[in-house]
Amino acid sequence: MQKLQQCCVMFDFYDTVTDLKSKETKRATLNELVDYVSTNRGVLVEPVYPEITTMVSTNIFRTLPPSENPDFDPEEDEPTLEASWPHMQLVYEFFLRFLENPDFQPSTAKRYIDQKFVLQLLELFDSEDPREREFIKTILHRIYGKFLGLRAFVRKQINNIFLRYIYETEHFNGVAELLEILGSIINGFALPLKAEHKQFLMKILIPLHTAKGLALFHAQLAYCVVQFSEKDPTLTEVVVRGLLKFWPKTCSQKEVMFLGEIEEILDVIEPTQFKKIQEPLFKQISKCVASPHFQVAERALYYWNNEYILSLIEENNAKILPIMFANLYRISKEHWNPTIVALVYNVLKTLMEMNSKLFDELTASYKCDRQREKKKEQEREELWRKLDELRLQETSAIQNNRHEIQFTYSNNNNNNKLHDEDENPAAAVTDRIESNTWAK
Repeated sequence: MQKLQQCCVMFDFYDTVTDLKSKETKRATLNELVDYVSTNRGVLVEPVYPEITTMVSTNIFRTLPPSENPDFDPEEDEPTLEASWPHMQLVYEFFLRFLENPDFQPSTAKRYIDQKFVLQLLELFDSEDPREREFIKTILHRIYGKFLGLRAFVRKQINNIFLRYIYETEHFNGVAELLEILGSIINGFALPLKAEHKQFLMKILIPLHTAKGLALFHAQLAYCVVQFSEKDPTLTEVVVRGLLKFWPKTCSQKEVMFLGEIEEILDVIEPTQFKKIQEPLFKQISKCVASPHFQVAERALYYWNNEYILSLIEENNAKILPIMFANLYRISKEHWNPTIVALVYNVLKTLMEMNSKLFDELTASYKCDRQREKKKEQEREELWRKLDELRLQETSAIQNNRHEIQFTYSNNNNNNKLHDEDENPAAAVTDRIESNTWAK
């Protein structure tokens, strides 16, 4: 008890000179507490619970400082590490051993590990230090498992964090860790799934795919989505249509991630569900295959290396082949990347083996369409040529008209002058004399 109270004394780790001895003493005491709670039985008596939660709260709960780098990019920049980690690590370690102790009593601890405690713990997921987030993830997972009364609250607060992230801040450091926890939670959902859980999938997990920082947590997000598809196959159609709705238009890296996630979903999809989404899905895959970005095209073409997906395509080739054929045939002739051209040839060969009759019909139809397009193009070019000729003729006619008008106008002016002289010869003579006089 006394050692727990001693560990409530805080030190400034940004000052590397003062209190060195006291800092070392606290570190040694925390090590003793970790060993004590790990190796001894019968030590978790009721009076210890409030002291432990007070010590833990004092050491870990704090207002997180603003990022030193406002343009911090987790993929490129090094994170800012917690200065007091030598003590904080041991506090987290101690609290985790406390929760995992065989003598731990949730019924006693629930008076101290309450909603307020959990809320403060969740806020720490925004820490830039990945070591701290990893500890908090494990601790929250233990709390979720042991405190049944807090489960709904934990899920609700995680939902709130995600909603703020999607629609307001677009910044939260612990999204990947929270999704990792949710992956385990979803795995344990009882069937049939509650409406609350389905809402979470559609209102939060699917919109999370629109985040700018998707690359940081996509693996965990995809795992959660696939878990839902496995739990309830009827959700697969909604999931795939949701992903198609948010399909990235300008980010090739995201497209590759979406294609990977779709493949994971197709790995667990039931044939009846596949039929419902095959047309919109393969229209998008056809666009990806035709992408000028070779990584997008390559990732889409790799679907034909997946045996289960290939069996689904073969079963539904009458629907899928007409959707895919035109783009595949075109890029086999036109794509700039030789690797993509080679992959496309393999795909075309596979599709031909599936249904050679339909393949031949589509080939003939494609060639006829191309001939019609070329004919239309020639007609269009001929029309433009004729329009250009007409334009030149009209321009020439307008210029000729202008010359005629100018010539007529000039003649009229000369005639008017002569007419004036004829009508008043005296005035004309006077004008000439005056002009000659001024000239002299």
